[in-house]
Amino acid sequence: MCGGSYVGRGMRHGAWRQRGGREFLGRDVEKMRPGARISAALSVLVPVGLSGVFLVAFVPSLWWIFTTYFWVAFPALGLLTSGVAALNEDWPVRVSEEERELLEAIRESGEISAATAAARTSLTVAEADRRLKELAENGHLEVRARGGGIFYALWEAGEGMPKSVTERG
Repeated sequence: MCGGSYVGRGMRHGAWRQRGGREFLGRDVEKMRPGARISAALSVLVPVGLSGVFLVAFVPSLWWIFTTYFWVAFPALGLLTSGVAALNEDWPVRVSEEERELLEAIRESGEISAATAAARTSLTVAEADRRLKELAENGHLEVRARGGGIFYALWEAGEGMPKSVTERG
């Protein structure tokens, strides 16, 4: 072969390099879906737990051997918790049709009162007022008082952060 190149001959030059991500059972944890993380963790934890139970049940004098299993179980426990935590992140946030109408009306007009929201959407004034207050209490809308009325608006870029956050930097 010309130049001594071994590419294509089964040599994996990058096999010894650290890929940067965490691995479990030879799989990159960051690329695994939550269900796969949970399955991989349980594929280790269930046999470890069962063998520990059988060890204690049939050879009680060797109970201390089960304590050495933690070097296998500890990473699997971490993978299980990350899988369960990632399940919560994957749930899509659902916006009701009424809320979508309300947010579109705010976006179109810049700011809106409960009465104006009721006129532009299918909500009643009471429903619009309640939903606008909920969105404002959760920090999604800016509340403005002008001329004795309360108006709600979307936060503009750079607004909406507490002073303690903006002062830090």
